[in-house]
Amino acid sequence: MKLVKDILYKVAVVAVHGNTDRSISTVEFDSRAVKKDSLFVAQKGLVFDGHKFIDKAIELGATVIVCEDFPENLNPAIIYVKVENSDTALAIIASNYYNNPSSKLKLVGVTGTNGKTTIASLLYTLFQKAGFSAGLLSTVKILVDKTQYEATHTTPNSLLINKYLNEMVEAGCDYCFMEVSSHGIHQKRTEGLQFTGGVFTNLTHDHLDYHKTFIEYRDVKKSFFDSLPKTAFALVNIDDKNGEVMLQNTSAKKYSYALKTMANYKAKILENQFSGLFLNINGLEVWTKLTGSFNAYNLTAVYGVADLLGLNAMESLTLISELESVSGRFQHFTSKEGVIAIVDYAHTPDALKNVLETINDIRTGNEQVITVVGCGGDRDKAKRPIMGRIASQLSSQVIFTSDNPRSEDPQVILNEVESGVEPHNYKKTISVLDREQAIKTATKLANKGDIILIAGKGHETYQEIKGVRTHFDDFEKITELLQA
Repeated sequence: MKLVKDILYKVAVVAVHGNTDRSISTVEFDSRAVKKDSLFVAQKGLVFDGHKFIDKAIELGATVIVCEDFPENLNPAIIYVKVENSDTALAIIASNYYNNPSSKLKLVGVTGTNGKTTIASLLYTLFQKAGFSAGLLSTVKILVDKTQYEATHTTPNSLLINKYLNEMVEAGCDYCFMEVSSHGIHQKRTEGLQFTGGVFTNLTHDHLDYHKTFIEYRDVKKSFFDSLPKTAFALVNIDDKNGEVMLQNTSAKKYSYALKTMANYKAKILENQFSGLFLNINGLEVWTKLTGSFNAYNLTAVYGVADLLGLNAMESLTLISELESVSGRFQHFTSKEGVIAIVDYAHTPDALKNVLETINDIRTGNEQVITVVGCGGDRDKAKRPIMGRIASQLSSQVIFTSDNPRSEDPQVILNEVESGVEPHNYKKTISVLDREQAIKTATKLANKGDIILIAGKGHETYQEIKGVRTHFDDFEKITELLQA
């Protein structure tokens, strides 16, 4: 049980109706989860306005209501707290409710369009291998030391973030590595958290269905670095022109990493094969099991964070050499017939371009590159023709297919993807609406030495059509088909 006045510490309160010396049992933002003596936060969401569920929350036992607008009729038995912003209030209340767990960990946030999952996941593994207890909040999974939970969002809601951070503290974790999405920042889910450091990977075309303009998308990412304290570090990819932008107003200590320009952490690719990368990082050479220039960036960021958190350089490089690729991120194998299959989460134009350019850099030129790709429904439509153009430019053959159409007509999505194909590349492309049949078609087209790339869904183990999720795992499916 927590006192209301303690829960409200650092919350921007506009007005209070009632005595805040009362105790509450839980904090909730979903009225359906309210219990006796709950504190209910009414948020103005994109789809639903929590203010409409205040009466329902009180019926279910809520005794404290936090809201942006007081109801017309105030119940004298209820404490009402008016705040400037309910999203921000929820985040700070959640942190207070769980005794500010982020202050008891070294919390590092990773943001950017591509690379967040890989960097956060590799850092978790590296620090575990180094003998520390660590936690992970990622798109793929949530880990509290070695206990795993299913992830539903890149950045969970404020209550879940603080719940997991608190579990990490109780489990004796020293570090937590966390993906920080633009949605999470914009919806204030990371407010009230105390970060030890922040990492910026890159910024490319994505989420413009939500942010509307690229500048807005960039500025939301930038606000994360603007909020870092002077005790934290900000490590940015300076090869990306937005890296400097992220550092402009931050109070944090500024560091950079790069492959092309001068930086605090500078890497050079000495060799790039499907079996791995041979890198020189700050004058030290290391062989890694990861592939591609995008992973050279990711590994350089990992090395930089490890250094900034106090790990010895040689120990870090030794551990980096042991790291494996993250599920659904350039995850590959070679079949007994000699066909190379690659599954990657590339669902943005830049990510798809990076993966295909990596494949083309490594291959001898005699093999076909057969790409299976689509675009998700109810998401940024502007990137669809761009994805189609890139896939057809950089592949020998392309099979356009359904991704997660969600509520949209999958054929309409395919038509929009195909619209980006240039006339001279038409003959390279076919469309197979059913994803399983598309992957099967790729295996039929492939000969010994050919490379099949299945892009877009990566680690996801489902396909969502008209609100229904059914099991579908790209890696599982291509493995099954090539083994058969």
